[in-house]
Amino acid sequence: MYENNDLINKLEEINNVLQHNYKNSEDIGVLTGSTGVALFHFYYSKFKNEELNAQIGTEILVESIEKINLGYNTPTFCTGVAGAAWTIELLKEEKLIDIDSDALLSDLDGFLENSLGIDKQYNFYDFLHGAIGIGYYFFKRYENTIDTSLKSNYKRLLLKIVHELKETAQINGDTAKWESNLIFNEKLRGYNLSLAHGISSIINFLGRLSEHSDFKKETLPLLQKAVNYVIEHKKDSVSASSCFPDWITVANKKSASARLAWCYGDLGIAISLWKAGKVLKNKELCDQSLLVLKHSTKRRDLEEVRIKDAGLCHGSYGVMHIYNHMYKETQDLIFKEAAQYWLKKGIDMGTHKNGFAGYNQWVGGNNPGWKKEVNLLEGVSGIGLALISYLAPFKTKWDECLMIG
Repeated sequence: MYENNDLINKLEEINNVLQHNYKNSEDIGVLTGSTGVALFHFYYSKFKNEELNAQIGTEILVESIEKINLGYNTPTFCTGVAGAAWTIELLKEEKLIDIDSDALLSDLDGFLENSLGIDKQYNFYDFLHGAIGIGYYFFKRYENTIDTSLKSNYKRLLLKIVHELKETAQINGDTAKWESNLIFNEKLRGYNLSLAHGISSIINFLGRLSEHSDFKKETLPLLQKAVNYVIEHKKDSVSASSCFPDWITVANKKSASARLAWCYGDLGIAISLWKAGKVLKNKELCDQSLLVLKHSTKRRDLEEVRIKDAGLCHGSYGVMHIYNHMYKETQDLIFKEAAQYWLKKGIDMGTHKNGFAGYNQWVGGNNPGWKKEVNLLEGVSGIGLALISYLAPFKTKWDECLMIG
């Protein structure tokens, strides 16, 4: 196993890369834009107890706000305004910046409300690119604002999203599901179970809302029905593979395999069920989610789990970080050992001579290949943040941007 000094040295490599490449992104969202890189700089500054990185992070935030003022109008959490504004609110919450976020951010509310229905015809609720991501920002503001009129407005906006979820849900008895595009080019539609784009993000979102009395009456019944639908599709026999499919088509055909990753597969599904189980005070659901997560720790064939790179979205550090999070949640050593295993895999993957700190992102599709990437979701700023969370003596909350925290 690698020693902490080896990990700190790798973190320093990543920092050196990001200090010289933080202006590479045209977008501003937290997951694939510049403000996710800012998160790294602020947390690294706290980790090292130095000011330079905080200054770089501040510069990134200022440039992002200037872009919005100049007309930048991509609304999404992953890429655009909602994600950038969420980052600013989180950094204030963490006391890493000192600003009046009520004054700075409230002017964005009308624009983001008008953007809620942009993908209503297809995947309107999508966490990365649709209403759940925008709602996730509204929820962060709802929790943190000290202005009662703003809080009331965020409550209205969040209930509006819940109403849309109710209106678009296909409810059958005690289950609820939402139809969306599965493979756009093939016009394949069905029910996506994933955390990045599917029903697990709805469960995660409703679970967070349900912790507040303003929403419980509206959210708890829908949350329970969505959980029931996902649990209904847990495989009876899983052997060495996944417990859940990625998706179910409208013709009731299930995807053949599921990767081990944050974005798709058992990990994102199980951490959302874990969240729901705690909110619903349902020990059986919590136990089921832990069984899924513990089963997943046995899956270590890179080809079977479809891990090619090191990034958070579908790579080794994303897997490591989820297991590390669950070890902190449960103190179960099975998760600690799994986190250490995937950490070693992540360090071992840092061998690309033309990469950033040895890391490249694998890009599939019609033109597969390797590319350098700085962003949080698939690049080295996310790898760096995962290392900080592994090493830091303090609690980190950046992973809320992945619905983990």
